[in-house]
Amino acid sequence: MTDLTQIAVGDELPALTVEVDRARLIRYAGASGDFNVIHWDERFAKGVGLPDVIAHGMWTMGAAGEIVGRWIGDASRITGYSTRFSAPVPVPYDGGAQIDVTGVVKQIEDGIATVDLTATSNDAKVLAKTSITVRLT
Repeated sequence: MTDLTQIAVGDELPALTVEVDRARLIRYAGASGDFNVIHWDERFAKGVGLPDVIAHGMWTMGAAGEIVGRWIGDASRITGYSTRFSAPVPVPYDGGAQIDVTGVVKQIEDGIATVDLTATSNDAKVLAKTSITVRLT
């Protein structure tokens, strides 16, 4: 857990790699109620122009945000999260996929830190303009 009194602009969060496979997509679909066919049927996904089955956008967002929860040690301190989805995360049947996440503290004001994230999969940026705000006090 990070000492919140020592956080400074420019601090880099420890990098995080999140693995995802099709079994995880099915479990997420059950939890979220999002059973869109593009998340579990390869033939359908490819038929609509996707490279393969793709991870749910909200799962991708949550998985990327885990970097901040681990860093601060208390996810209840997260006060905001914004992003734009910039590319899907294809999840091949064999081997699955991974999302690589990095973060840097961009601003601290009135006891709130803003952390900018970068999330990539297979060298493609999958989330754009991603920031999480964290209550420090």
